[in-house]
Amino acid sequence: MHYHLIGICGTAMASLAGMLQAKGHKITGSDQNVYPPMSTQLEALGIEILNGYKAENADVGADCVVVGNAISRGNPELEEVLKRKKLYRSQAEIVKEEFIRGRRSLVIAGTHGKTTTTSIATWVAECGGLDPSFLVGGIVQNFGASFRVTDSDFFVIEGDEYDTAYFDKKPKFMHYLPETAIVNNIEFDHADIYRDLEAIKFEFSRLMNLVPGNGHLIVGIDSPVAREVLGEMRSKLHTNIETFGTSDDAKWQARYIDFTGERTKFTVFKEGHKWGEFETNLIGEFNVRNCLAVIIAADAWGISKEKIQEAFSTFKSVKRRVEVRGVERGVTIIDDFAHHPTAVEETLKALKQKYDGNRLIAVFEPRSWSSRLAVFQEKYEKAFAYADYVIIAGVYNTSKASELGKVLDTNELVEQIKMQGKPSYSFPDADAILEHLAPEMKEGDVVAIMSNGGFGGIHDKILGILRDHDVAIPV
Repeated sequence: MHYHLIGICGTAMASLAGMLQAKGHKITGSDQNVYPPMSTQLEALGIEILNGYKAENADVGADCVVVGNAISRGNPELEEVLKRKKLYRSQAEIVKEEFIRGRRSLVIAGTHGKTTTTSIATWVAECGGLDPSFLVGGIVQNFGASFRVTDSDFFVIEGDEYDTAYFDKKPKFMHYLPETAIVNNIEFDHADIYRDLEAIKFEFSRLMNLVPGNGHLIVGIDSPVAREVLGEMRSKLHTNIETFGTSDDAKWQARYIDFTGERTKFTVFKEGHKWGEFETNLIGEFNVRNCLAVIIAADAWGISKEKIQEAFSTFKSVKRRVEVRGVERGVTIIDDFAHHPTAVEETLKALKQKYDGNRLIAVFEPRSWSSRLAVFQEKYEKAFAYADYVIIAGVYNTSKASELGKVLDTNELVEQIKMQGKPSYSFPDADAILEHLAPEMKEGDVVAIMSNGGFGGIHDKILGILRDHDVAIPV
């Protein structure tokens, strides 16, 4: 078939383009923001990209048009597709029909940890000899890619709760036919599309209800809301239920967690009995939970404990998830995707454990829809408790965010953090932050930069400043 993707340079759409091409289909696409890295990835694949959304793009002769979730009514290309009554589908629909149906699907969902957990699960399945196809919302460093298409019966996919397309407002994960589903945790997020926590709970309850009788529903009950949703759904479910966490009543527990060495060590108990001991290069209690969820799924797919540990030992993590971007003159620069207040807090807590005794500088850009709104104002005041020094950037694109509600007050946030007895500052952008931070950094500092966007290239700019010996770095 010939598929044409409107909005092809989005991360998920570009990955789908590559997957469809790998399956032998002809691919074209259009986007108004043709820029790296996705544009270069598509160019390397030889996929033609039409610059701009135009009615005449409907003349490319596609058998099916895939409409990205960033595309809305009024888009001239979409309007022409609708006028001509051409066949169109969402990205998630195509993934389901082209790649998942008929296969054994592992869907990883939850407010936090989806990309990391999916990447771990993919590598565990690979080391376990299952040769999985996969689709992840980030670059899995063991594969150097966000997707892969194989002839295997196994498919591992990140289950996003964000909506699918303008004509398909349910979460993407509702399309993914889970044989096994992991729900790591549930919290309020995506304030641009969900009115409240109850709306999110409803969608996760629907996901739980998709898992068949021969499958496994794996739920992290350290998350109070995930526990609550499972409790409400349990009598309606017709599948194998596996609970996990550090809680005493979890079926699968992580105990004796040890962060003191080079690796994080923990012991797994199943139904009160010791099941196995594991080590991971990942840091933080949240990553222990991520690993535990994967252990349960891997066991259901028949992967041995030895192969699971082999995968943990050789796992290279995910880009932008507590990723060390460089160490210059004794200062460590870390890039992390954290934007929800819980993720910010857990990331900083893990870094404080890893770099015990070092000064931890948190630099945060409110860039996701929810982080730009005042809905999390109070939670952000507590999220930086593990940092020693805090810098908050200006809210990204405030005019657009204000269309959805009251915007996060960064000045008030900074004042509240100061009241906790730590230095806290707000600056409008990356360059202003750099100007302030350059003379402040000293040997041994760990600078955690948290944003779900490019943040003005701040990571490389800081590393460049540190390489400039005109800048004094006190001990």
